[in-house]
Amino acid sequence: MDQPALARRLGLRQAVAIGLAAMIGAGVFAVFAPAAQAAGTGLVIGLAIAAFVAFANASSTAQLAARYPESGGAYRYGRERLGQWPGFFAGWSFVIGKTASCAAMAMTVAAYLVPAEWQRPVAIAAVVAIAAVDLRGITRTARVATVIVIGVLGVLALVVAAGATASFGGAADGASSGSSPLFGPTMLDHGWLGILQSAGLLFFAFAGYARVATLGEEVRDPARTIPRAIGIALGVAVLVYVGVGTASLAALGPDGLAASVAPLVDVVEAAGWQWAAPVVRLGAAVAALGALLALVAGIGRTALAMARDDELPRPLARVHPRFQVPHVAEIAVALVVIALIATVDLRGAIGFSSFGVLLYYFIANLAALTQPRAERRVPRALSAAGAIGCLVLVATLPPVSILAGVVVLAIGAAYRLISRAARRRRARLPRADGRA
Repeated sequence: MDQPALARRLGLRQAVAIGLAAMIGAGVFAVFAPAAQAAGTGLVIGLAIAAFVAFANASSTAQLAARYPESGGAYRYGRERLGQWPGFFAGWSFVIGKTASCAAMAMTVAAYLVPAEWQRPVAIAAVVAIAAVDLRGITRTARVATVIVIGVLGVLALVVAAGATASFGGAADGASSGSSPLFGPTMLDHGWLGILQSAGLLFFAFAGYARVATLGEEVRDPARTIPRAIGIALGVAVLVYVGVGTASLAALGPDGLAASVAPLVDVVEAAGWQWAAPVVRLGAAVAALGALLALVAGIGRTALAMARDDELPRPLARVHPRFQVPHVAEIAVALVVIALIATVDLRGAIGFSSFGVLLYYFIANLAALTQPRAERRVPRALSAAGAIGCLVLVATLPPVSILAGVVVLAIGAAYRLISRAARRRRARLPRADGRA
């Protein structure tokens, strides 16, 4: 039976906006503090490592997306190039990692806007609102993402300017650490293990570029548009993160940054710009909403692709006849995220999300390595470097994140084995009845 297709409505500008909204989201407002805890000023090296691994992964993803312009991203690539099990693990890793990210980002929205007692209800309301936007269609999602990206980039420019002011002695209270150099021997004080752990945590903030690939069935001229959109979005994100990271270190110092709950708010306050703190808080909430918008869309389309192949329950493959979105999958994602917000403490969500997403990209790089010369757009060595980098960063994540990730992967594998066995039994029943 023919599968209902999604409509190709996205051009280059919309695809870049969705990728940027996924990357320049809650991560940039939160990830530098745990990275500083792990590596101190060495987080600058960690940022460079994370950016390189992201570049290698993006190159492999763009190469694969040009060949397989369908929904599902690395799930589809792994299935086509490596087999059903690698494809399943890629898709499952993406779904579990990014579902945790959705819950964390919804809670970030609430943490920046309301007191503690209101945070869970507001986070749930944010998920409901974002799911409603996504259900109205992908072009509406892209328009909202464009507005969000423009606003958040303006807020981050304000933070960078405040960090520069503070580092040159403009702080009202002397909070600046201008006497502590960003680049020098102190960058290695926490050792290479700390630097690599910071890279693994910082990778969480880069991971959104693949959202363009998961929307591959809805992009016009995908062989040309997807690689360009991924490259542009990643390049802009790297520049933004370098600016924000160095400004935060310059204004707060490594110890101050590591201890901060809202580091970018502290940066503007260190410059004496108290008037800007509410703007940054609002920007953080809007950025988290933008990332949540793109995440729900991406997870829904990966679930759609897996359900089409009977790797997830079949109803998740339904496409809305009017809005042409995988509405059942997106509603299911929203319900799971709401359940997580209501029941789970997600302070470790960054590490868990990084675990799932790094494995997702590991499989994407392996898939890219198998492509013939005629399909290659980047050197094979770059895909190999991306695969190795993913494994190294996974191994250096906090042990609790690794353990939780392994357990959830095992649950997914068990589900697949049981469901496949059940389908085989059902397939044999008609023949048995016919012989009776």
